[in-house]
Amino acid sequence: MKKPGFKISQATIWVSSIVLGLLSSVPQIAEHHFHLAEAAVNAGITATFAVLMWYFNIFMLSRQDDSPRKQSISYSKLISSLLFGLVVMLGLACIQQLILSHINFGPVMLMVEVRGILINLVFYMFLHLLQQNYENQHVTMELERIKSDNLSAQYELLKQQVNPHFLFNSLNTLKAMVESGEEEAVDFIIKLSNFYRFTLESRKLDLIHVSEEMDILNAYLFLQKARFEDGFTFENTLSPNTLKTLIPPFTLQLLVENCIKHNIVSLEKPLHIRLYEEDDRIVVENQVQQKTGEQNSLGVGLKNIDQRYQHLLNRHIDIIGNEKVFQIKLPLIHEHHHR
Repeated sequence: MKKPGFKISQATIWVSSIVLGLLSSVPQIAEHHFHLAEAAVNAGITATFAVLMWYFNIFMLSRQDDSPRKQSISYSKLISSLLFGLVVMLGLACIQQLILSHINFGPVMLMVEVRGILINLVFYMFLHLLQQNYENQHVTMELERIKSDNLSAQYELLKQQVNPHFLFNSLNTLKAMVESGEEEAVDFIIKLSNFYRFTLESRKLDLIHVSEEMDILNAYLFLQKARFEDGFTFENTLSPNTLKTLIPPFTLQLLVENCIKHNIVSLEKPLHIRLYEEDDRIVVENQVQQKTGEQNSLGVGLKNIDQRYQHLLNRHIDIIGNEKVFQIKLPLIHEHHHR
């Protein structure tokens, strides 16, 4: 699609041309033998030349080349502009000579041609710089648009990430419950169904209320309790006001999943997970009892969450850890801030 060219206001063209015409007559005004007619004709000739060169240079620089845009000056256009200016100024000088026939044509001709070249060069360089600035702004806007589209596409991919290992483990747990004839197998199936229903519904949204996220998390915790029994404890002390704030879908679920995934979960050594608020942040905390062979890293889950907060709020999550406690702090998202 052809983009619009840069524009110069009509007021700029005409006012600058008139000012140049008046300035060109200043030396004549300073002379002892001042002639108003000569000064007026000289000013009119210069102003006319300035107007013509404005429009000609705008036309030359606005033409679309077949070759890609370059930051350097187009010498072919510059030479064309200078030659056209020389011809125009020659014609105007001849008109001046017809009106003021008593003036020596030779010196006058040389003076007006030099003046014309200088005016033409100033106009051409000004318009060239203006054109380059316009092109740079257009390229910057296009790059920002592409960057925004790319970030949106990446974010859609982030929202669609569902851990296949969780489904595999859940199905294995369900299989074991059915084989042992446990009565909670039906509840497990309902919770598993609800969890994946939440997945399909929330995938369409950038943000949901924390209370809705807690529904997802509670369904997940029920499934994990069926698998690990009392191998972990979960404590939630979020206030009703915090539950009304917003959060990217599956954030808390991913954080709790991360706790269980990277730490020992057993009846002999239960994992304690806490969910609370502190300094306008939601905190997910667990004591560190790292599995053998685990390496300290952000992991896919935490990188996913951090990228989502960066995309939505241009903010990062806080990751704090030592040998005893590991914490993730999420900035609270209030509805009026989001809007």
